[in-house]
Amino acid sequence: MPGWGLLVEQNLGLGGQRRVWSAGVMDHVDGTREEALEALRQRAEVYEPLHPASPKRRRLYRERDGFVLVLDGAWQSFHCRFTVMEELYDSAAPEPEPHTIPEPEPVQPPPPVRRRPVRPRPEPEPEPERAWDADVPEVPSWLNRDRPPS
Repeated sequence: MPGWGLLVEQNLGLGGQRRVWSAGVMDHVDGTREEALEALRQRAEVYEPLHPASPKRRRLYRERDGFVLVLDGAWQSFHCRFTVMEELYDSAAPEPEPHTIPEPEPVQPPPPVRRRPVRPRPEPEPEPERAWDADVPEVPSWLNRDRPPS
């Protein structure tokens, strides 16, 4: 069965310049699209957005993929959009357990391989510490001193 994400989009922040339209996942539903829409409707009916703090009126509208909640405040109206979307990928989802197929047993074990002991390689000597002005040329080219004096 497909998984569905229940998303809410709403205004965050106060004032004209500091208000931001933000989205978040409220929940996930496994099942049919209709089951996900019903779960979304139940959440949208009781949702308490940040703005306005004391709504005077609430109206819930249905659209093709979700709902829109319009709230009238003391000075202006705000709205929240609720959408159901099919989840296609989640990078944080647990990996499914792989199906293990038993390997066939070999007919004859391979002959033992004799190996010589590995000698550790000597560690290279550390480079001497570079002086703080190692990359500074002795005569800067911008002084035009790369030419012989005239």
